[in-house]
Amino acid sequence: VALLSGYSVVADDSADATAKREKAFSTMLSNTTLVGSFTVDGKMDGPPKAERYEIESVTKVTGNLWTFMVRIKYGKVDSRLPVTVPVVWAEDTPMVALTNATIPGMGSEFGARVIFHDNRYAGTWQHGKAGGHMFGVIEKTKPKADAEKKAE
Repeated sequence: VALLSGYSVVADDSADATAKREKAFSTMLSNTTLVGSFTVDGKMDGPPKAERYEIESVTKVTGNLWTFMVRIKYGKVDSRLPVTVPVVWAEDTPMVALTNATIPGMGSEFGARVIFHDNRYAGTWQHGKAGGHMFGVIEKTKPKADAEKKAE
């Protein structure tokens, strides 16, 4: 038990609790789109820019490594690929903790610290010398069959 500003915090590190939080994380982010905004340090003269990250699935590989099957649309790049990243936990809150990573087709020197809580995400990003903040909501992707039915 740890005390934090007068509150009692109890962390449950049992195997059952770990399995439950990992399953909840995979379920929360699989078949979703992160829809939000990002800023660029030193360029705060306008509103944040829109961003979208499509996530097909999130699965644990081993230890703290997780594979996100994503669709990346960035500049002229539009591809579907697996991106394996470390995930660390602050109690029940997962955070991607990426440092100087290479993403196929996009380059190297990528970094991020992004937390996921309820239906929101927020964090910082880095690509070489450029960096900033990112934030938004986690939206479940509608199955293609449902989208096609609505179009009829």
